[in-house]
Amino acid sequence: MNDTLLIGLYALGAGGVVGLAGAGALRLLRGRSILVHVLVLLVVTVLAVVAGVGTVAHAMFLSTHDLWVVLVTVTASAVISLAVGAVFGSRLAAAAVWAQAARERERHLEAGRRELVAWVSHDLRTPLAGLRAMAEALEDGIIDDPATVDEYHRRIRIETDRMTQLVDDLFELSRINAGALHLVPTTVPLSEIVSDAIAGVAPLAASRRIRLVAADTGWPLVRAGERELARIVSNLLINSVRYTPADGTVHIAAGHEQDSVWLAVSDTCGGIPDGDLGRVFDVAFRGERARTPGTDGSGGGGLGLAIVRGLVEAHGGRVGVRNTGPGCQFEVRLPAA
Repeated sequence: MNDTLLIGLYALGAGGVVGLAGAGALRLLRGRSILVHVLVLLVVTVLAVVAGVGTVAHAMFLSTHDLWVVLVTVTASAVISLAVGAVFGSRLAAAAVWAQAARERERHLEAGRRELVAWVSHDLRTPLAGLRAMAEALEDGIIDDPATVDEYHRRIRIETDRMTQLVDDLFELSRINAGALHLVPTTVPLSEIVSDAIAGVAPLAASRRIRLVAADTGWPLVRAGERELARIVSNLLINSVRYTPADGTVHIAAGHEQDSVWLAVSDTCGGIPDGDLGRVFDVAFRGERARTPGTDGSGGGGLGLAIVRGLVEAHGGRVGVRNTGPGCQFEVRLPAA
């Protein structure tokens, strides 16, 4: 019994010294990654075992050969323990990094949702108040001038169309974010999609005296959902037309590189501030402080480019933007047919 107690005291003393040293090391490294902490903890544990075994073996007056056998055996076990611990620690550190990134992404999405709700509430409340005022004026007969009545009717139609578009954008964005977007990829001629999109945007461009120019050649086939691809091209064109000053130009071109197809929409908007380049695809970002739409109803809800990014990524592609001289260029890359 006395020998057992003595052996325990020897082992406790040797291991305690190593443990105190390890505690000091962990305190000094408290700002480091979780992988460093796991490795230090494993090293301290192994060293404590080695110190305890070595001290007890030496106290037992083993022969030099027996002492080396004990130390080699403990060292081999320690190396294996450290290797397993390093693998476990690296996985634990990777999981921690992934969890932190997931939390940051969730916080970013939650902030975007709150901002979207606030902005959409404003975008709906303002035109609804105007519609109600104009409807009450027409109903009460306060306005009897034919020209003013016609103007009220025009404004009511414009605001109704704009709110309808906003609701459609919200529905499309909710489908993308909820993962409810079901693509039916087919081989689509990009030239036809671009031609239809230009025809749809032409009235808005004409009202703002903006030229729409399409490249003569280089229109490849693309593997995509036809409706979703049409939405991508239309949203990019509408965005460029809205932000290009009068008498400007919006140019669209495409090409084929290896196993991907690229589509570029360039404009003469004057460029995007460097601080906003990383935010242009965020939900409800307009790049301007004013939230009031134009009198022609051309103002958007800031959802068009967010929808573009969602649809492009759903196809396994990517979208980006960069400044190019007199304006900026949006480029979409999708799988080739």
